[in-house]
Amino acid sequence: MTAHGEEAPVSSELVRSYVITGGRQLPSADALSLHTLVTLAPDRQLPLNAKPEVRAIWELCAGGYLSVAEVAAYLSLPVGVTRLLLTDLADQGHLLRRAAPPPAQAADRALIEKVLHGLQTRLA
Repeated sequence: MTAHGEEAPVSSELVRSYVITGGRQLPSADALSLHTLVTLAPDRQLPLNAKPEVRAIWELCAGGYLSVAEVAAYLSLPVGVTRLLLTDLADQGHLLRRAAPPPAQAADRALIEKVLHGLQTRLA
Protein backbone atom coordinates (compact mmCIF):
# COMPACT_ATOMS: atom_id res chain seq x y z
CA MET A 1 0.00 0.00 0.00
CA THR A 2 1.27 3.47 -0.79
CA ALA A 3 1.05 6.58 1.35
CA HIS A 4 -1.10 9.54 0.36
CA GLY A 5 0.51 11.39 -2.56
CA GLU A 6 2.89 8.52 -3.34
CA GLU A 7 2.59 6.66 -6.64
CA ALA A 8 2.48 2.90 -6.76
CA PRO A 9 5.13 1.19 -8.91
CA VAL A 10 4.07 0.39 -12.47
CA SER A 11 3.17 -3.27 -12.85
CA SER A 12 1.03 -5.25 -15.25
CA GLU A 13 -0.14 -7.40 -12.33
CA LEU A 14 -2.65 -4.74 -11.26
CA VAL A 15 -3.84 -3.46 -14.64
CA ARG A 16 -4.76 -5.56 -17.66
CA SER A 17 -2.75 -4.96 -20.83
CA TYR A 18 -5.77 -3.87 -22.86
CA VAL A 19 -6.41 -1.08 -20.33
CA ILE A 20 -2.85 0.22 -20.71
CA THR A 21 -2.97 0.05 -24.52
CA GLY A 22 -6.51 1.38 -24.78
CA GLY A 23 -7.50 -1.78 -26.62
CA ARG A 24 -5.28 -0.91 -29.58
CA GLN A 25 -3.59 -3.60 -31.64
CA LEU A 26 0.03 -4.25 -30.73
CA PRO A 27 2.67 -3.23 -33.32
CA SER A 28 4.40 -5.84 -35.45
CA ALA A 29 7.66 -7.27 -34.19
CA ASP A 30 9.41 -5.51 -37.09
CA ALA A 31 8.48 -2.06 -35.76
CA LEU A 32 10.65 -2.38 -32.64
CA SER A 33 12.64 -5.54 -32.06
CA LEU A 34 13.63 -6.67 -28.59
CA HIS A 35 17.18 -5.47 -29.26
CA THR A 36 16.31 -1.99 -30.55
CA LEU A 37 17.85 0.67 -28.32
CA VAL A 38 15.77 3.66 -27.21
CA THR A 39 16.50 6.87 -25.30
CA LEU A 40 14.85 10.26 -24.78
CA ALA A 41 15.28 12.83 -27.51
CA PRO A 42 17.11 15.95 -26.30
CA ASP A 43 15.11 18.90 -24.98
CA ARG A 44 11.79 17.06 -24.78
CA GLN A 45 9.19 17.58 -22.06
CA LEU A 46 7.01 14.87 -20.56
CA PRO A 47 3.60 15.02 -22.27
CA LEU A 48 0.83 16.55 -20.18
CA ASN A 49 -1.47 14.01 -18.52
CA ALA A 50 1.01 11.20 -19.21
CA LYS A 51 -0.06 7.79 -17.91
CA PRO A 52 2.02 6.19 -15.13
CA GLU A 53 3.52 3.72 -17.62
CA VAL A 54 4.68 6.57 -19.88
CA ARG A 55 6.14 8.40 -16.87
CA ALA A 56 8.05 5.26 -15.88
CA ILE A 57 9.39 4.83 -19.43
CA TRP A 58 10.38 8.51 -19.45
CA GLU A 59 12.39 8.14 -16.24
CA LEU A 60 14.09 4.94 -17.43
CA CYS A 61 15.04 6.26 -20.85
CA ALA A 62 16.36 9.55 -19.45
CA GLY A 63 19.46 7.70 -18.25
CA GLY A 64 20.65 6.65 -21.71
CA TYR A 65 20.03 3.90 -24.21
CA LEU A 66 18.13 0.78 -23.12
CA SER A 67 16.87 -2.08 -25.23
CA VAL A 68 13.14 -2.65 -25.61
CA ALA A 69 13.53 -5.89 -23.65
CA GLU A 70 15.24 -4.04 -20.78
CA VAL A 71 12.49 -1.42 -20.59
CA ALA A 72 9.85 -4.18 -20.48
CA ALA A 73 11.75 -6.04 -17.78
CA TYR A 74 12.31 -2.98 -15.59
CA LEU A 75 8.63 -2.07 -15.79
CA SER A 76 7.34 -5.66 -15.45
CA LEU A 77 5.13 -5.05 -18.48
CA PRO A 78 4.54 -7.44 -21.39
CA VAL A 79 6.91 -6.78 -24.29
CA GLY A 80 4.06 -6.09 -26.71
CA VAL A 81 2.59 -3.41 -24.44
CA THR A 82 6.02 -1.87 -23.94
CA ARG A 83 6.64 -1.83 -27.71
CA LEU A 84 3.30 -0.07 -28.26
CA LEU A 85 4.05 2.61 -25.66
CA LEU A 86 7.58 3.11 -27.02
CA THR A 87 6.26 3.34 -30.58
CA ASP A 88 3.78 6.02 -29.49
CA LEU A 89 6.55 8.06 -27.83
CA ALA A 90 8.83 7.66 -30.86
CA ASP A 91 6.07 8.70 -33.26
CA GLN A 92 5.54 11.83 -31.15
CA GLY A 93 9.26 12.62 -31.40
CA HIS A 94 10.06 11.97 -27.74
CA LEU A 95 12.30 8.92 -28.27
CA LEU A 96 15.32 8.22 -30.40
CA ARG A 97 15.73 4.69 -31.75
CA ARG A 98 18.95 2.97 -32.66
CA ALA A 99 19.13 -0.39 -34.36
CA ALA A 100 20.78 -3.12 -32.36
CA PRO A 101 24.45 -3.68 -33.16
CA PRO A 102 25.08 -6.50 -35.64
CA PRO A 103 26.04 -9.86 -34.19
CA ALA A 104 29.75 -10.38 -33.66
CA GLN A 105 31.65 -12.22 -36.36
CA ALA A 106 33.62 -15.30 -35.38
CA ALA A 107 37.37 -14.64 -35.34
CA ASP A 108 39.74 -16.68 -37.46
CA ARG A 109 40.86 -19.70 -35.44
CA ALA A 110 44.38 -19.67 -36.94
CA LEU A 111 44.86 -16.03 -35.89
CA ILE A 112 43.70 -16.74 -32.32
CA GLU A 113 46.10 -19.72 -32.10
CA LYS A 114 49.01 -17.54 -33.31
CA VAL A 115 48.21 -14.91 -30.67
CA LEU A 116 47.94 -17.58 -27.97
CA HIS A 117 51.23 -19.15 -29.05
CA GLY A 118 52.94 -15.74 -29.03
CA LEU A 119 51.66 -14.98 -25.53
CA GLN A 120 52.74 -18.38 -24.26
CA THR A 121 56.28 -17.97 -25.60
CA ARG A 122 56.58 -14.42 -24.30
CA LEU A 123 55.22 -15.15 -20.80
CA ALA A 124 56.83 -18.59 -20.32
